[in-house]
Amino acid sequence: MNNIQYPIKGACQCGGVTYELLEPPLMVIACHCIECQKLSTSAFSITAMVKTDTVIFKGEMKDWSRLADSGNVSAAKFCVTCGNRIYHYDPKDPEKLKLKPTNLSDTRIINPTAHLWVSEKQDWFQIPEGVKTFEYQT
Repeated sequence: MNNIQYPIKGACQCGGVTYELLEPPLMVIACHCIECQKLSTSAFSITAMVKTDTVIFKGEMKDWSRLADSGNVSAAKFCVTCGNRIYHYDPKDPEKLKLKPTNLSDTRIINPTAHLWVSEKQDWFQIPEGVKTFEYQT
């Protein structure tokens, strides 16, 4: 990511939860599963995989979780006031977070290098050429 200055600040819609991303994400993915379509109210959800110790959060968040099709727990943190989703995480892998990067002040990092669950992708969405795709989650 050229010319991106870290840390990048982020906040939920109401500003009750703020955070700083201290370094670039490990990767950015677009997930097309039905659950991510529900979450994003769009064709897919964007996730920036980051190391837990590279993000500093402030503000009150609430937990939510569900059992994923994979059998893993998909857990999330969101603002208690506006409900804006901040990140997802796997309780079995506490060293990584699945940050929802659309609430960053500099969104240039949002350039997915992989698309997951394309088996559930909306037919009208065209994935750019050269981007890795996976029928399901890897």
